[in-house]
Order: sequence, then C-alpha cells, then structure tokens
Amino acid sequence: MKTLAILGAGTAGTMMANHLHRELTKRREHGEWRIVIVDERTEHYYQPGWLFVPFDIYAPEDTVKPLADFIPDGVELLTRSVERIDTAHSQILLADGTSLVYDVLIIATGCKIAPEETPGMLGPQWRQSIFDFYTFDGSVALRDHLRTWTGGRLVVHITEMPIKCPVAPLEFAFLADSYFRHRGIRDQVELVFVTPLSGAFTKPKATEALDHLLTQKHIRLETDFAVERIDDERRVLVDYGGREIPFDLLVTVPLNKGDALMERSGLGDDLNYVPTNRGTLQSVAAANVFVIGDATNLPASKAGSVAHFEAEILTANVLHFIAGEPLQEEFDGHANCFIETGDGKAILIDFNYTHEPVEGTFPFPGVGPLRLLSESRTNHMGKMAFRWIYWHMLLPGHHLPFVSTHMQEAGKHYT
Repeated sequence: MKTLAILGAGTAGTMMANHLHRELTKRREHGEWRIVIVDERTEHYYQPGWLFVPFDIYAPEDTVKPLADFIPDGVELLTRSVERIDTAHSQILLADGTSLVYDVLIIATGCKIAPEETPGMLGPQWRQSIFDFYTFDGSVALRDHLRTWTGGRLVVHITEMPIKCPVAPLEFAFLADSYFRHRGIRDQVELVFVTPLSGAFTKPKATEALDHLLTQKHIRLETDFAVERIDDERRVLVDYGGREIPFDLLVTVPLNKGDALMERSGLGDDLNYVPTNRGTLQSVAAANVFVIGDATNLPASKAGSVAHFEAEILTANVLHFIAGEPLQEEFDGHANCFIETGDGKAILIDFNYTHEPVEGTFPFPGVGPLRLLSESRTNHMGKMAFRWIYWHMLLPGHHLPFVSTHMQEAGKHYT
C-alpha cells in the first residue's frame, strides 16, 4: 500500500483530504492508497470570521469546530508536531522521534502572523493598545477592548505584503466606521489606514474604487509606509525613512510568514513560503511534493477561494502524477473575494494572474445576481452566506455550483 501524506489540516489540507479520498476510493486502478493528514491542532477555525468578532457580528464560538469532524472516514488524522521534511528520502520526521514515509506529499501548512519580526510590536502595549485580528485570541481581545473604547486615533495597519486575505484590513476599517457610527461616537474617532502599498489594494482598478470609499467614509489613507519599528512608549509607528504615525489604538496586520517547518526543512524562501510551479502546483524541490494554499510562493491571493480553486486542479494533477501522466498547467491564479464595506453592503472582486478586477456580473454573465466592483446588499448577503458554504461545501470538497475553477471573462467589462 502506498502513502499520500498531507501536512496541515486547515482549509486547503482538509479540502485535499476529502477530494483525494473520494477520487482514490473510486479509482481502484491507481492501487491501494493510505491517506494520512498531519496537524498538531485539534480544532478547525473559520478564519474569515475573525474579521467580524471584534464588532460582535459573530461570536467567537461561531468560528471554531472540532477538526476531526471534517476528516473523512478512511483518512488517518495524525495529531503530531512535525520537526522536518526530508524530501531526499520522502519522509516526514515527527517531533516525537518517529517518521512517516510517503510516496506523495501535499504541503498545506498555511501562513501565520509573526509580530516578533517588527521591533516594539510585542512590547508592553501588545493586547493593550496594539491588537491583531488575524488570530482567534487577538480577535476576541480586540472585541473586548472595542466594547469600552470611547474614541481617539485608530490606525489600521499592514506591515508588509503578502498577507492572508489581503482585503481584510480594508474591511476592518470600513466595518469600524460603521460600528462607531452605530455607537454614536464616530465623530470622536479618527480612522487612518496605513499600507506599504502605493494605494489601498494591489490591483489598480480595485484600488480606484476602494480609495474612493475611504475618502467617502472619511478614513485617512497613508501609503508607501514601510514600518521599521513601533515606539510603544510614545504610541507611534516609525518607518525606515523616519516618518511617524501616532495612534491611540493600533490594529495591525503583522508580517505574515510560512510555517517555520519550511525553514527547518530547507524548502522555504526568505518568508518560509514554498517555491511552487504556478500552473501545476508541484513543488520546485521534488517531483512527488505538491503545495497548496497560503503555503505557496505563488503571486496569487492568499485567500480561501484560491485554495478552493487550487484544490480541484491539484486533485487532478495528483491523479496524473500517480498514473505517470504529464501534469496539467491549469491554475490561473483565480480568486474572488467579498469586501465588506459596512452598513450591510459589500463589493465583490474576481481576478487572476493576468486579469485585474473589473465591473460586471457574477456568476452568470449579464444576469448576476452579484455585481462586480460595485457595492450592494446582495454582495453582503453572499459574504454572510459564505460561512455556511465554508463548513458544508468547501471543507468537504464539494464543487460550488456555477462557480468555475478558472476565471471567466464573460460578463465582465474590460473596456
């Protein structure tokens, strides 16, 4: 019996376990396969939900379920820490001194925040006047702080790109505007959005629309800010040129990095992301190793929708590899993201490696019902429905009806 190992039981890893269990069970011509998924955690988090916890839109318990509930019968769940991947001998060295030999490996270890990389971020003000919402504990701590906060200068800050869910900091700023208005203290809050980019987002067309919304909502935009340190005594962000941005409350997105396991294994780049073929999702390091989701170094958005589209393509390529067939360069960088803009509205963007977000309709050309690059309540309903879709369709590895793995140009306005 051969072994297919999956490292990481987050969004991407869990989807792959379900996809491959289903396919390999049907395709007996590929022989008998043992599928093992390895993760030290016992809980699965709906990470997009952490955006809503600080504003009491979701309760913390809405974002967490037992990890084992989503691993199909017939797939082994190994709750262990991993010390190193030895690609030369196709084995995973576990922290308890044992090892797991594999025939095919899928790396789905995601990425994590690294606040320790920015001097001063983890100082005395951490979780006092400096908060994150990219962790479960961080989102809950920020919720508790916002409930009694009476106003001042709130700075929403991105340390460096790439980050997981690149629109989330903007969404936080928009939701904060709405939250403080409903509390009746918006005139006591100065909102500032600070980014290392030259605009609000990475794509020009979307940036134009989002810059307009920031202006409309009286959120000050500070661009091209590369933070060097945080002076938490004075409560000031300092960039490499000496420019300073003061804050009363800082909501920061720390540097994002791939798992430290990649550094220990000699598989990662400077940020521990794994060099990956952008079309096939095969690792550069070894032919029998594949990479998916936030663990890759691909120039695609680090978002759940991307992992979903990658999973369908990677499943086909793993089957091609097992059968000794050529891999297909099918992944086009497709991503679609709902951007909450507050007051029960959202924007939807759809893009890939070569096409930036434009106006149009989704998923049906000319019909919608969702409108691209345009605020609507229907888009907001789509965003809120995604939590159910995540638990019941994405994680179990079901295809989303009417949503293509590849970006479709029909229904979009490119002129």
